[in-house]
This record gives sequence, C-alpha cells and structure tokens, in this order.
Amino acid sequence: MQVQGHMLVWHSQVPRDIFTGADGNAASKELLLKRMESHIHTVVDRYKGKIRSWDVVNESITPEDGYRKSKWLEICGPEFMERAFQYAYETDPNCLLIYNDYNEEDPKRRDFIVEMVKEYKKKGIPIHGNGMQGHLNLDSPDLKLWEQAIEAYASVGMKISITELEVDVLPYDWERSAEISTNAAYKETLNPYKDGLPKEVEGKLTKRYEDIFKILLKHKDVVDRITFWGTSDDQSWKNNFPMRGRTNYPLLSC
Repeated sequence: MQVQGHMLVWHSQVPRDIFTGADGNAASKELLLKRMESHIHTVVDRYKGKIRSWDVVNESITPEDGYRKSKWLEICGPEFMERAFQYAYETDPNCLLIYNDYNEEDPKRRDFIVEMVKEYKKKGIPIHGNGMQGHLNLDSPDLKLWEQAIEAYASVGMKISITELEVDVLPYDWERSAEISTNAAYKETLNPYKDGLPKEVEGKLTKRYEDIFKILLKHKDVVDRITFWGTSDDQSWKNNFPMRGRTNYPLLSC
C-alpha cells in the first residue's frame, strides 16, 4: 500500500510554545524557522522511503486575504512556506511534495495558488503537486469550477491529488468550509436523516459521485491519487461537524 503523509506545517492545533521565545514574547523569525526545520527533518527522515508523498503545507491561503493570517505568516512572512518545501526536499528528495487546501475551486484562491506555484518554480522551490481536499456537497461547488481548477493547477505542472474526498448530504445554513474550528448550534432542521438516508437522497449522492469520477477519469493523466476522508459513514467526522449530534452519510460505505 502507498502511504501519504499529512501534514508537516499547519496553522491549526500547533502548541503555543512553538511561537514563543524563551522570554515569553513572540519567537523570532530565525528561531521559528529553526524549529520548523527541526520538526520537518525529524519527521520526514523517520519515514523516509516509507511515505510516498507529503502534504507539506496545509490550508495557508484564503480567497479573502491571500496568505492566511497565521502565526507562521505573522512571524516569518510567506517565506515559511518556501522553507517548508525546501526542508522536506532536503530530507527526502524522492518524495512527492504537495500544497493542500480546501475550496480550491474558488477562483480567487485558485488564481493565487497558480501564481504562487509559478513563482516557486522560478525560484527553484521544490513543489510537485496540489492537494484538493474535496469536501463537497450534494449541490456545491459547481463541478465545472472544480474541473477548471484541476485544469489550472495542471497547466503549471502540478500533479493533482484529491486528498480528502467526501460528499456532505445534509442541509446547511453557514458558509461552506472544512475549517475544523467551525462550530454551530444544533438545529433539528439541519439533521433530517437520523434514522437513515432516504432512497431519493441516496440516488442524488450516487449521481454526485458518478459526476465527480467522470471528471477525475477524464483528467487521469494529471490526477495522481484519490484519498477518501474516512473509511465508513459511522466513523466520519462529518457526523459532528460543525454541530454535535449530526448524522451524515458522506462516504461510499455505511
């Protein structure tokens, strides 16, 4: 089996001490980059030759702001992303190195990533692929936009990985996002299938997956892998996201 590494640098769930110096104030850029280098070298080296590809940087771009306003950006600037790819490559030059994010069909995010990749290639930054998470819904996003994003990333030499594929079948009344910190109050109207998925909705889910895979097969020359975000519906994180007690059916098995 091929093993994928997820992930080396992320803005979320990082111990606060990583961003703090010995004096209790914010760590310097030099110190933070040294800590990141040590982390990446240690982890990648430990699994060198066993992991085929790494999601090197995860979720560091937003449509609204370009680079996400994170502690990494605040202290190091955009350079932290470049360094992350360099450190991973230094440790395992045979590994496929990926930038991973959600909602990458959004034109603003898509275009920003495309320009970033172009700049990286000019600088010789080792980036090999783009990870499209694939947290989709029954009715969004427009799969035409999704396919256009695949084509855009492929046009700048990126291998395409669908890294976290699932289809949310439940209604929602918030901005669609895979941001793990999102939290919403429970509403019965947003949890309609507690006792099982109706045949009509199951049919829509089947059609959605069929349409998704038609696109992926059409672009099989650039689609490097597809990874589902979970193995069965009963253990999916979507059951409690973004509200506790929600029952979802996003995968291919129950």
